[in-house]
Amino acid sequence: MILHEEFIKIAKKNGKKDAIIDRGREKRVTFGKSLIAALMLSEKFHAYKKGFVGVMIPNSAGAILTTLGVLISGRVPVMINYSTGASENCEYAQMKCGFRTIITSKALIEKIGCRLVPGMVFIEDVMETISTLDKLKAALRSKMPFKVIKRSLPKSHEEDNVVILFTSGSEKDPKAVQLTHKNIAANVIDIFDSLKFNDDDIMLGNLPLFHVFGYNTNFWLPLLQGLSVVTYPNPLEYKKVVQIIKEENVTLMLGTPVFFNGYLRQSEPGELSSVRIAVAGADKCPDMLREGYNKKHGITLLEGYGCTETSPVISVNLPNANKPGSTGKPLPTVKVKITDINSGEELARGQEGKLLSKGDHIMKGYFDDLEETSLRIKDGWYDTGDMGMVDEDGYVWHRGRLKRFAKIGGEMVSLVKVESVLTDLLPPETDCCIVEIPDYLKGAKIIAAVTSSVDEREILKQMSAELPNISLPKDFLIIDELPKMGSGKINFRKVTEIVKEKFSENNNKK
Repeated sequence: MILHEEFIKIAKKNGKKDAIIDRGREKRVTFGKSLIAALMLSEKFHAYKKGFVGVMIPNSAGAILTTLGVLISGRVPVMINYSTGASENCEYAQMKCGFRTIITSKALIEKIGCRLVPGMVFIEDVMETISTLDKLKAALRSKMPFKVIKRSLPKSHEEDNVVILFTSGSEKDPKAVQLTHKNIAANVIDIFDSLKFNDDDIMLGNLPLFHVFGYNTNFWLPLLQGLSVVTYPNPLEYKKVVQIIKEENVTLMLGTPVFFNGYLRQSEPGELSSVRIAVAGADKCPDMLREGYNKKHGITLLEGYGCTETSPVISVNLPNANKPGSTGKPLPTVKVKITDINSGEELARGQEGKLLSKGDHIMKGYFDDLEETSLRIKDGWYDTGDMGMVDEDGYVWHRGRLKRFAKIGGEMVSLVKVESVLTDLLPPETDCCIVEIPDYLKGAKIIAAVTSSVDEREILKQMSAELPNISLPKDFLIIDELPKMGSGKINFRKVTEIVKEKFSENNNKK
């Protein structure tokens, strides 16, 4: 399947149906008009050098149509993170992938205070160059039979890159992930078949397209299935998002636990009554969050698991097959195995080890990084770098990043497990992150970074009922706000740097 060609088919079939309900700019764009706009923009983008073209626009009709236009023009979009360090991210992407043009928005640049980077092109300026004749040509072209439109497009193959996405960089410098038409198509089909969406479903689309979760589920998933997507540029405006869900009768919500937590706090019973499927991913879903949605809204919050390199979904709980705490069973065409962290031997069900996945959803590789690609993909199996287990019923249990295990006194301690226990004991409005810092006696010690003061003695007493003494935090450090990635995930690298800096300052004062 060639994704933009499939979109053209779907758009012609669903011409009068709303494709994009843009609540940022209060515009509704039908599938028919989306096709016309994408064809118009593709003609404008022929002016740019072939190869990669950067796209840095918040989730909106503009972001979706620009990305489609880039693809239809025969170029490959490189999605750029604007949530933090936007200008540096632009330059990093240009350097890493060897391109110049970045399509962005004046409104975004002004709002985030981003300095201009050579190669930036404003979509507002592009739109001003579109004439009445351009619109007429695109409208006439959109009415042509699909086969005629297809012959007019640059030739594409399913193994061609459909996008370049960057890993989060929460642990080290971001890597450029090459995802193909085949990768995304396989994942979209699996998700749709597993979760049983229907033609009347309306998707909440407020996840950033520079993150794989948003790129798949808020962009391709609705477009390729003929669903309406309600876009909004800022998922952190919790009250506004809740209002939009209510007003637009949103039935499908997919997001990170951080965002779901905000919507839970800022909503009243009944305001999410239209939602029939809600899936949390990209980070561990706390028990209290699941309980909160069930109690307040009667919604079963499902949990899934995936990576940028896997397009992204590996496993997901389903309404009729849900085991809370797990990340569900693998998707129909996805294979999962657990291996010993030292020998690499495959482990039996119920045993914990490194989590690997295989299937058409696995990336082509990291751009211009054959060494890292060969380290992560062997015999078709992608090493996620995560620890996990598959139980007797086939459910995947994600235990956290292998790098988020600390070796203390010769024992391996899961920082994610400690974080999960602590999260359930803290007030809902308090965030936490567990990090390790060097300790000359035991190799490492565990620090809890929290966003408000806590009764440390009482918290530790409660934690000790679930964790061994070696896993308990040795100190609590208050940080007003934990730095986060654009996806809502906590930036562990930044938190660790802050903690190390604070403890270094304290030691220097002694």
